[in-house]
Amino acid sequence: MDKTAEIKKLAQRIKSLRIEKGYSSYENFAFDHKIHRAQYGRYETGTDMQFTSLLKIAQAFDMTLEEFFSQGFD
Repeated sequence: MDKTAEIKKLAQRIKSLRIEKGYSSYENFAFDHKIHRAQYGRYETGTDMQFTSLLKIAQAFDMTLEEFFSQGFD
């Protein structure tokens, strides 16, 4: 498994979910969900993250991890 490719898929999934929620700005999404703005921005560009951060992101999208990973990771 190519770790870099998987992290890029994760970043794309996070960004696409934000846009689906109606947020054109990652900063506004991060602010509304009490996620540090700069750190959230790094997640959307492919920075590796801790599991607890991933849980917080999934929660912000009102999703289980199963739902979160159900698309974009073929």
